[in-house]
Amino acid sequence: MEHLEKCDPTLSALRKDLRTSTAEGTAASVMVGIGETYFPAFVLALSGSQVACGLVTTVPLVAGGVLQLVSPWMVERWRSYRRWTVLCAGIQAASFVLLAAAALAGALPMVLAFAVVSMYWATGMASSAPWNAWMETLVPQRVRARYFAWRTRVGQWGVSAGFVAGGIALHVAVSSGSHLYAFALLFLAAAASRFLSAGLLAGQAEPSPPPGRPLRRPARGAFRRLADGADGRLLLYLLAAQAAVQVAAPYFNPYMLGQLQFSYCSYAVVVCAANVAKILFLPAIGRLVDRWGAHRVFWLSALAIVPLPGMWILSSGLFYLIGVQIFSGVAWGANDLASLMLFFETIPREKRVGVLTMFNLANAAATVAGSLLGAVLLATLGTGRETYLTLFALSTIARAAGLLLLARVPAAALMRQLGTLRAAVSPVSRPSAAAASRQQYLPRPHWPRGIQPVVDGSPDANSSRAGTA
Repeated sequence: MEHLEKCDPTLSALRKDLRTSTAEGTAASVMVGIGETYFPAFVLALSGSQVACGLVTTVPLVAGGVLQLVSPWMVERWRSYRRWTVLCAGIQAASFVLLAAAALAGALPMVLAFAVVSMYWATGMASSAPWNAWMETLVPQRVRARYFAWRTRVGQWGVSAGFVAGGIALHVAVSSGSHLYAFALLFLAAAASRFLSAGLLAGQAEPSPPPGRPLRRPARGAFRRLADGADGRLLLYLLAAQAAVQVAAPYFNPYMLGQLQFSYCSYAVVVCAANVAKILFLPAIGRLVDRWGAHRVFWLSALAIVPLPGMWILSSGLFYLIGVQIFSGVAWGANDLASLMLFFETIPREKRVGVLTMFNLANAAATVAGSLLGAVLLATLGTGRETYLTLFALSTIARAAGLLLLARVPAAALMRQLGTLRAAVSPVSRPSAAAASRQQYLPRPHWPRGIQPVVDGSPDANSSRAGTA
């Protein structure tokens, strides 16, 4: 291999870029684990409001979904995926600096807290589509699935390590009454991780810049066509399922911290159980997808996620909830991998920024709609334990009802669900000579397959990366 690298500088450069991308994804994942996942706990510590604690994970997505609509225009104007992605990463890091300053001050109006979190989500969502399009030009197709499976699996360990470290720090700080200072430390660590991530992003090559023609208008036409027929039913199911999940998902955090009175350490263990289960079972899920097909695994995972919130009604014991989270991690891991394989492979790279930008907005709207329903129930019925259990039961019923939409989607439509996009947009352009050289000479390592913390929530729904760094 070393001999081949000496003979072909392109191979050497590619391997360097892949190593850099893996390191960058790990740094960004640490940011998520030690920073993003503690937004609800931080808001609860500042305000004492369990409703605000739940809504901070979803309401800022509306502002983020709207603000990220500028992404296709900026990428088109700058003619660079990399420059826009690096800028967004830097702004994300700066948002943690602002939150750390608020923690040190000991106070922050909720309007400003939600504004800062909105800035975090907006830049994260705005960078996701350009990053996906950029990585397609960087990583050869023949190893793309295996590489990103490995990269994301390593990133999962980064999320878990960051989250556990944050939980331990807060657990220790509570005993001394300095938990707000601990939050400041966590957010500064998250900022440092994201600044490191931005630097590593800047150090990666950009083999093919975005096309000069507009990235926006074709995507709108594609979604109009997607709204018709069986493929449109699948899209409707995905959005309905997201809303059903978010009726309860944002409120597991205040339920554990406010109602069950879990320590930060116990809270971290429960949340991380799902991540660890996903990491351990991803290779087996990948083999299952290969053997049974993505559409069958997608159906099974859709069935598996239905009873998850209802399981929280049966018991509040720590070890029982850890077991529920392990099952949740496996179910969501299968759902994420199967939907990823069904969803993104058919979107041409040159139109991906516009398409995913619009889907991010629709997904954010569904997320907020579900969470607001839960907030209304909490505000109306009170924040007692019975209200939380009602939310969990309602989410279970809504998820089961969503299966009626999925049942109307033929298996063939699941396999081509975005095939109408190919008819609505032009085909992917031929790769550049450099990209072709990368694909020709890259070896085929034996990497495991696989795919990304909020309790019982699809990670893609609760992560600013949405499949990106």
